Amino acid sequence: MASKRVLVILAKGAEEMETVIPVDAMRRAGIKVTIAGLGGKKPVQCRGNLGAQNLSESAAVKVILKEQEKRKVLIAAICAGPTVLLDHEIGFGSKVTTHPLAKDKMMNGNHYSYSESCVEQDGLILTTRGPGTSFDFRLTIVEALSGKEVADQVKAPLVLKD
Repeated sequence: MASKRVLVILAKGAEEMETVIPVDAMRRAGIKVTIAGLGGKKPVQCRGNLGAQNLSESAAVKVILKEQEKRKVLIAAICAGPTVLLDHEIGFGSKVTTHPLAKDKMMNGNHYSYSESCVEQDGLILTTRGPGTSFDFRLTIVEALSGKEVADQVKAPLVLKD
């Protein structure tokens, strides 16, 4: 069986822990993770609160997301990241969650139903609310890609409080 592969697109203004925490868990699970900077080979400057906006404005991100949706593979977004799905018309009809400050934008146009859950998975669309939910999000991603047994194996040595 081929190993699972994931592409994480990192844009200027991204939140570090929203990237590092899920990537760490996926790598612990044996998932091959490629982190690609939206701006090419230059280092990505994080912590500017514009990561989702930069992804929304990218034609390349739209092409990638449309291809992933067409291939019927998992698409995950964190914090304001679900607004990127809205802007690129991905996963319409799905139940999603997002950072509270992005809720109004997500609900504009009634393309999604909204959940106040920490993490929400509706089919192949997986969303979460923000930096503090990165910890739950990481295990949900691993479980969605590799199953509960692998997620439990990743969780065990992390000394997480249930």
